[in-house]
Amino acid sequence: MDLNADLGESFGSWTMGEDAAMFPLITSASVACGMHAGDPVTMLDTCRAAYELDVRVGAHIGYPDLAGFGLRSLDMSFDDLFGSVLYQLGALDGVAHAVGASVDYVKAHGALYERTVRDEEQASAVVSAIQAYDPGLPVLGLPGSALLAFAAEAGHPVFHEAFADRAYLPDGTLVPSSQEGAQLHDIDEVTGRAVRLALKGEVEAIDGTVLHLQPHSLCLHGDAPGSVEMAAAVRTALQDAGVELAPFA
Repeated sequence: MDLNADLGESFGSWTMGEDAAMFPLITSASVACGMHAGDPVTMLDTCRAAYELDVRVGAHIGYPDLAGFGLRSLDMSFDDLFGSVLYQLGALDGVAHAVGASVDYVKAHGALYERTVRDEEQASAVVSAIQAYDPGLPVLGLPGSALLAFAAEAGHPVFHEAFADRAYLPDGTLVPSSQEGAQLHDIDEVTGRAVRLALKGEVEAIDGTVLHLQPHSLCLHGDAPGSVEMAAAVRTALQDAGVELAPFA
């Protein structure tokens, strides 16, 4: 099982998350590309740390929305979104190359992640940009999403992501982050869900429905109080359950 976390989201004098504490806990780092978060120096430092610790680097693409941290859905045209994603991929790839690393996968962030689950035009724009940049680049996302469907159709390797600390709706989508109860905070509950996902490919939705997801990667959040402790507990619980941790890419 792969463990990924969203890193490199600090910007200028604004510090977001605890990257140094998260790196030893993960196998893949989804690095912000400067549009929803991050800046050139932060991208450089994050890619260098990932390379030194043998952690895979993913392009964490988002809406061009620094003020809103990429959590506001934008009605971008196909061409505008295509160009924005292409710009982000090129920026992170150039920085990664400079420190000996490489971009090994792509994952959408925040509102773009949620929007491309159902919005076929935006999902198509994102995949078209990835295809134009690197036809073989793997895409990580939500099972059943339009994004992964378009990516698979275009010939990209696709990998399924699951969240032990996010609530699910019965249709397999996430409870919107703006709603109360979307994020789970009880360590015992989250670690139990993580182990169940890794061993059985199952998670329980908010109405009790058992969802069968078969994830390749579990997302660990490192940008909220107590999240590093939570991530460490998840990693330990998985290892104690005999789960081998390794990057999917």
